Amino acid sequence: MLWVKAFHIISLVCWFAGIFYLPRLFVYHAACEDEPGRERFKIMERKLYRGITTPSMIATVVFGVWLISYNVSGYFSQGWMHAKLLLVAILIVYHFYCGHLVKVFRDDQNTRSHVFYRWFNELPVLILLAVVILAVVKPF
Repeated sequence: MLWVKAFHIISLVCWFAGIFYLPRLFVYHAACEDEPGRERFKIMERKLYRGITTPSMIATVVFGVWLISYNVSGYFSQGWMHAKLLLVAILIVYHFYCGHLVKVFRDDQNTRSHVFYRWFNELPVLILLAVVILAVVKPF
């Protein structure tokens, strides 16, 4: 179980690295005014989303489910786990919305300013804080 937990944490760290950096790329992409710069951001966004962030999300979910499988009834009897899984579901939706935004930028269809993406970038920070507190403190 400790190996599975270690790989769950490692994949979570990689996922969050991508989920923090990708919206930051959106900030810079939305503010970019030259064509070579925009093309460079498109490549960076695509590679980050497909090559790091999505595989890390999949690994995080797989290892998380594996951990839960050790004691399904025990985990699901605890309120903190329900809250944590809800936040993970929200983060997965956020992840796929980022994938949608990668396509929006790829197709030169972005209509939002860099300020929107600066705010958009903050949601995963709040989710991370809550998930870590729930998993470590188990407040309910």
